[in-house]
Amino acid sequence: MGRTRSKRYKQMLEKTPEGKVSIPAAVDVVKSFESMAFDATVDLTMELGIDPRQADQALRGSLSLPHGIGKQRRVVAFCEGEDVEKAKEAGAVEAGSDELIEKIQGGWMDFDVAIATKPMMKSVSKLGRQLGPQGLMPSPKQGTVVDDVAQAVGEYAAGKVEYRNDAGGNLHVPVGKQSFEAAQLVDNVRAFVQHVRSIRPQSVKGMYIRKAVLSTTMSPSVELDIAAQSDAAGAAA
Repeated sequence: MGRTRSKRYKQMLEKTPEGKVSIPAAVDVVKSFESMAFDATVDLTMELGIDPRQADQALRGSLSLPHGIGKQRRVVAFCEGEDVEKAKEAGAVEAGSDELIEKIQGGWMDFDVAIATKPMMKSVSKLGRQLGPQGLMPSPKQGTVVDDVAQAVGEYAAGKVEYRNDAGGNLHVPVGKQSFEAAQLVDNVRAFVQHVRSIRPQSVKGMYIRKAVLSTTMSPSVELDIAAQSDAAGAAA
């Protein structure tokens, strides 16, 4: 039995262009979609020509977008000495070493991101059972094991984007809110696309960025005209 689309969705679908369009054009379309009562998140989805089963082709990391993503995140920092006060001044909801570890072991998990200094990782490893299943264990690959605690806390609190490919080789990331200025969304989309191009695994053959689409919460997607450009750049590299 076919899925019944709402009247609002059908109206948005009528505004959705067929085929690929430029990033600025796609942003204009997405901003024109009628939103619900909330400020909808704008999402970028990229289908990549990677084999997620190969360790050297898996993509995982983080990136500070030019204009953030419009969402404050609760950050904790595992650190010692002067870094504790620096982390709190930068916006950490909690910062410390053994006492913070004990608090989390006791069941406290009221945060979105956990970062740690390198010297703290031996102690933080005790929290594998608590943080691992939630995807919150600090990791060098993800950019959450850091040297500069204050800078990292500030970036993550402002909405630094974390990404990780799914089993199908796709990346899904928020790039802002529908209320953002069009130019801000364009900057954020371009920054993430350029970042993905820059981390193309050397073992990937053929088309790397197969498809990229922009959408809001509960809206149709608009396909971006970027794949041909990125593949040309990759072939020339």
